Amino acid sequence: MAVKLRMTRMGRRHKPFFRIVAIDSREPRNGRIIEKLGHYDPLVKDPAKQIVLKRERIEYWLTAGAIPSATVAQLLENQGIKNKIAVQIKVRRDKARAIARKRGVPFTKAERDALQKKAEAEAAAAGEQKPAT
Repeated sequence: MAVKLRMTRMGRRHKPFFRIVAIDSREPRNGRIIEKLGHYDPLVKDPAKQIVLKRERIEYWLTAGAIPSATVAQLLENQGIKNKIAVQIKVRRDKARAIARKRGVPFTKAERDALQKKAEAEAAAAGEQKPAT
């Protein structure tokens, strides 16, 4: 049985609340869980109350071979729980960023927006410099 650490959605419409659970990988998103390991509430403003984890149990499942989803791996990394999946994701992202920079393609939305503003500014400057005939 392959165990994954992932989130199940709770709450209501427009008020999401997620449980972090250990679950069989073949189960659906909100299927039968093995163990509840914590919860994540993205709407809470206080970062200390936004995520609550059972550290010992999460570390147990990670040592037992459970694979966290990308989102859960990132949350665990932010909480100081080291896992190899988060490291692999970071390495892949850095490699993709390097390839994008080498090609001159924007990698993030911020880079895309900055490039678009720069192009608009250059177009405006070129339009002003043309003499009217």
